[in-house]
Amino acid sequence: MALFKILFASCLLLVIDGALLPGIPLHATEVDPHPQYAFAYNVQDGLTGDSKSQQEVRDGNVVKGSYSVVDADGTLRTVFYTADDNGFNAVVQRGPVPVPVAVAPPAPAPLPFLG
Repeated sequence: MALFKILFASCLLLVIDGALLPGIPLHATEVDPHPQYAFAYNVQDGLTGDSKSQQEVRDGNVVKGSYSVVDADGTLRTVFYTADDNGFNAVVQRGPVPVPVAVAPPAPAPLPFLG
């Protein structure tokens, strides 16, 4: 049994080191010195009531973003966050869900007097 353990550990070490898989790179060789990205999404599902959104931007070592979600109690939770060399900071705001204002249709134009 001890021989099996030694053999298994040796094979595992060779696989991790890449000796048994020479065509597959296991170590990243390129590092972006100034990574950048931006993304956003928004979900408004009238059928399920699911309502959430997120946006995030990265510029080098600074990541800024926010996300909003309607909690189970019906309040809107919005989190604004920043991550940089000083650490991670998040500010949470809670409040009512904005209700769209209904716009009344324009009044019909009066009919011209034909008499």
